[in-house]
Amino acid sequence: MQRTEAVEIQCPYCGENIELSVDCSVEKQSYIEDCQICCRPIEIVVAIDAEGVPNVEVSAEDDA
Repeated sequence: MQRTEAVEIQCPYCGENIELSVDCSVEKQSYIEDCQICCRPIEIVVAIDAEGVPNVEVSAEDDA
């Protein structure tokens, strides 16, 4: 069963808050998603803790 959770992050480029839908069925994942406001690529790293809560880190793609 796939469980998703909405998580709010801040774009490392424009500073706007955007909402992501995180797949909590995958323990650790890393991907690039474009900001919904400025369209620049954000590197997103998600780790699901023991309680199933997603911990999300974001960075500018060129900072990674």
